[in-house]
Amino acid sequence: MAMFKNANCQAASFSLNTLGWILSMTCMGLAEWRVWYMESISDPSRGLACIGMWKVCTYQHNSLPGRVIACHRYSYSDTYLPLDIRIAQNLLLAASLLGLLGKVLMVTGLLRVYAGQLQKDTTCNLFFTSGVLSVVAGAFIFTAVIWNHHSVMNEEGIHFPPSFHIPFRPDRQETGSTVPVAVLAAFLMLLSGLLTISFQLPPNIHVYPEVSQ
Repeated sequence: MAMFKNANCQAASFSLNTLGWILSMTCMGLAEWRVWYMESISDPSRGLACIGMWKVCTYQHNSLPGRVIACHRYSYSDTYLPLDIRIAQNLLLAASLLGLLGKVLMVTGLLRVYAGQLQKDTTCNLFFTSGVLSVVAGAFIFTAVIWNHHSVMNEEGIHFPPSFHIPFRPDRQETGSTVPVAVLAAFLMLLSGLLTISFQLPPNIHVYPEVSQ
């Protein structure tokens, strides 16, 4: 009974992990990591710019609310991207891959538990490794968030190409609505990882060794 109680806890942890992973993938594609306000600049640069990890979107000052004027996607060959964005890109990509791998290991461990195929060391190692990967993924996301916040607080600029019509530095800037999503994703990944690491098989469980044919 205790075995399945622990397994159910791990299933709940898997749900948290899945939600955190989905949110982490979502925040990678959103542009609202930084919001730049360009009020004292003459047209066509006057307006608003939302800067993400993989794209930047500009909004015309006199356009309807929420109407996107132009979005420009980044690539690894774009030399104008600052170091903090380049590192954050890699951190978020690594977090998504580690989170996915952790999910695979967790599913494997859960299948072993529910199917009764319990080799104690192997099953516990699956959950432990999955938990560590989730914790590392959450830490990577938090690092990207903190670095983004640091860049905003220091009012750091970006040398966008002239065709983007975005100045090097705006009148003012602030963190965007994507940041709370990323923070929630990191928290869920960390929580899921810590819960998964805490998994232990009951001491009175009968564990049968595998017999080679």
